[in-house]
Formats: sequence, structure tokens, C-alpha cells
Amino acid sequence: MAEDEQKLVEELQSELAKLKVSDLLLQTLYTVSSLGYHRLSGETKDLGQAKLAIDSLIALLPVLEGEVPEEALRDFRQVLANLQLAYASAASQ
Repeated sequence: MAEDEQKLVEELQSELAKLKVSDLLLQTLYTVSSLGYHRLSGETKDLGQAKLAIDSLIALLPVLEGEVPEEALRDFRQVLANLQLAYASAASQ
């Protein structure tokens, strides 16, 4: 391995050592909720994918209880409620 590649690998390993699973899960919640909203209208409308996003949020939120700040959980619970309402609206059209 070239010296530059070795240095990059070491930097990546260092960053991974700092990363917490809870941080990754919060980012995942954000990404999944964004995708869920995106799948509720327009050319990308896909109610099955939106429902999968909702189900994923429902499954992941309890896992994070006690692991992340309560404000973050509260915000994502609100996102989930809004996404469920948007889904109901999109499904009835």
C-alpha cells in the first residue's frame, strides 16, 4: 500500500473510532424521513417506499431512547407524525 493510502486508512480508522452508533442512527432517521417525504409526491411518488420509511422510523425511535437527547427524539417523533399525516393524505388522493 502506498504511504498516502496508508495514511488515509489510518485517518478513516481514527474517525470510525470516534463515531457512535447513536450518531449514525440519528443520521439514518434524518435520511429515511427525508426520503419518505420525497416519495409522497410528484414523479418520485411511491407509497410503498414512504410506508417503509414510516415503519423504519417507528422501529428505530425506541432503540434510541436513553441514548440520545430527549429533544432529538421529540423532534423525530414530530417528524414521524407529520410523515404519517402526509402519507394518509397522499394515499387518499
